[in-house]
Amino acid sequence: MKIAPEKLKNHLVKELFPVYVISGDEPLLSQELADQVRLVARQNGFSSRDVFRCDNHFDWDQLHNENSALSLFSEKKIIELHLATSKPGDKGSKALQALCSNPNSDNLILAILPKIDKSAEKSKWMRALESSGVHSQVWPIKSEQMPRWIKQRLLQSGIDASKEAVEILSERVEGNLLAAVQEIEKLTLLAINGTVDATIMSSVVANSARYNLFEFIDKILLGDSQSAARSLRGLKNEGTDALPLLWAITRELRILVKASDEIVKGAQQDRALKSAGVWDKRIPIFRQALKRCSAPHLRMLLYQASAIDRAIKGMRKADIWEELTTLVLSLSGVQALKPYNVRLMID
Repeated sequence: MKIAPEKLKNHLVKELFPVYVISGDEPLLSQELADQVRLVARQNGFSSRDVFRCDNHFDWDQLHNENSALSLFSEKKIIELHLATSKPGDKGSKALQALCSNPNSDNLILAILPKIDKSAEKSKWMRALESSGVHSQVWPIKSEQMPRWIKQRLLQSGIDASKEAVEILSERVEGNLLAAVQEIEKLTLLAINGTVDATIMSSVVANSARYNLFEFIDKILLGDSQSAARSLRGLKNEGTDALPLLWAITRELRILVKASDEIVKGAQQDRALKSAGVWDKRIPIFRQALKRCSAPHLRMLLYQASAIDRAIKGMRKADIWEELTTLVLSLSGVQALKPYNVRLMID
């Protein structure tokens, strides 16, 4: 059966099933759910733990042998499976089904795997696992949910933080839950009388945002203008040169211009994106950009990128980072550029 992550703790208090599956792409949340299962299992006599990393080279026969083995000391144990993907293959699928059809009361199965897609959700091996036990799937915390999540974590740690303080921490960690937890642990030692205001938060919390060029580009394409602008500022502060950033933006702009031209001629959107060189997994991201930006607008942005390139090379005077910010905002959905402004910049 399926159980929401927030309900797993109460479930474990009432009953312990022979199989637990935890899936999702947020490592911290998956780890915490797994810790809950391990804790209750130990309290119920499962004193040992065998961990298997189930990648493409894993011998699935080990799983059958381990499940069938008798302990010399009559110990109950946790058999913990870390699946590298949500597609264990034919051998893995059969092994997991056999594991559920031949349960061992001295073993508790804990399977931890990435986010599962619809095909995996309907697979025989997943249905077998869910029929034998509990499946809890974690989901990433969205940006708009982050302040509430941080507030709850602070309260659990005995810290009463102001709204402004919570917003500061939320912005600094930029979706990095592990960094948020680490900063909250630090605050438990430094908070005065368990209270934190904006001044204390600003002085204590390190900037733990993960500024990454590829994530930065994705934020632009997805239309997350505020996050993209923060990432640009972070990359600048980390000493990143403007030229590779402009190159990355221009590369995506050329793809979008090429695809949009094909669409104007009557091509289907996904086919136009593939023809422009977009991988299948990234097509949904590019769709978002095409939905926001018309072909003329994209071409205008490409002209602006060319002007910034000349400024970087010393061929025109300009505030390069200011113009980069304007370009990023305009491509991500903020109408900061108009043809007249672009002509001024190019001239």
